Amino acid sequence: MSEESSTTALLRGTLEYCVLALLAGQEMYSTELVRRISDELQLTASEGAMYPLLSRLRKSGRIASDWRESASGPPRRYYRLTPEGELALNEFRARWSAFRSGVDRILGTECA
Repeated sequence: MSEESSTTALLRGTLEYCVLALLAGQEMYSTELVRRISDELQLTASEGAMYPLLSRLRKSGRIASDWRESASGPPRRYYRLTPEGELALNEFRARWSAFRSGVDRILGTECA
């Protein structure tokens, strides 16, 4: 498996929860989300890839959005976490900790 495809596989399972976690702290618009994901995960994320995810999260009720005027261009759609999204994020955090610890033990990368 190439480095790119292994990164894609990791993202596929976690990107949704990274977005929910970012929105737990503040409302953001898509460009901000893409920038933060790219910066934090040190990879190139695109808005084209983010829009379908944001749409799925909206349809599932995990996030909500509204349009706001922007001083520097066209209106922007701002996203925020819903109570359903907060519940999903908290459940993922609980599972993630145990999962990450298990993977670290298997790979020999656990912290002492």
